Amino acid sequence: MPTWKEENRAAFTACIRPLLAEPMVQQLRRYHQHTAGTTRYDHCMAVAYFSFTICRRLGLDYTAAARGGLLHDLYLENWPGSDGSTLRRWRSHPAAALENARRYGLSHKEEDIIVKHMWPLTATLPRYKESYIVSCADKMAAVLEKTHLTRPLGIRKSICLVTAAA
Repeated sequence: MPTWKEENRAAFTACIRPLLAEPMVQQLRRYHQHTAGTTRYDHCMAVAYFSFTICRRLGLDYTAAARGGLLHDLYLENWPGSDGSTLRRWRSHPAAALENARRYGLSHKEEDIIVKHMWPLTATLPRYKESYIVSCADKMAAVLEKTHLTRPLGIRKSICLVTAAA
């Protein structure tokens, strides 16, 4: 009998498997996110997995959370350091990610997740519980990345297992 962890990993992989094969998603591996040791792909995978797990536990739409979490930063630009326009970029990149992600046939909920993941910096409140969860998971992943805790906590290893299974 599979454990919750094994069941969770299999269900998560099933939600995102089609997206992982997409070239634009794979290109996220080329861009650093928050620290030099974390790619945007790693970050998006962590956000997707955290969001999926929380939504599954709460009986919410975990598929939308996983897909929206994976695609929430789907923009292909490197934004070095702070050059005075950081706040503008924080507010503008969700629209760029949404535009890119629409090629994958998003639901309204997934669109809301992507475009509002920077809440409270976005002007409009998220419409769905899953959008709030992805927004919080994004901030949690960023803190773990900035404090270099993803490796000691085994997050990177879990992401590698999911990626290998897909």
